[in-house]
Amino acid sequence: MYRVLLHNDHFTTMEFVIDVLVAVFQKPAREARRIMLDVHRRGSGVCGVYSYDIARTKVARVLTLAREQEFPLQCTFEEA
Repeated sequence: MYRVLLHNDHFTTMEFVIDVLVAVFQKPAREARRIMLDVHRRGSGVCGVYSYDIARTKVARVLTLAREQEFPLQCTFEEA
């Protein structure tokens, strides 16, 4: 299993991070806000734990959405 992480930067808006968490990871608004605050305060936040293929697909989707909006948001995955 693989842990998907979002990483903090100084340009991506908090609202966009919440939107990504809701759209890509199907998080309820309250949980998305909590994860966003982890990203903001701790430098990264866990979006979920998935199989390799699903984790890779979710990372690719996040990066595509971020680039479309011209945000430098980084999303990675690591073995859980």
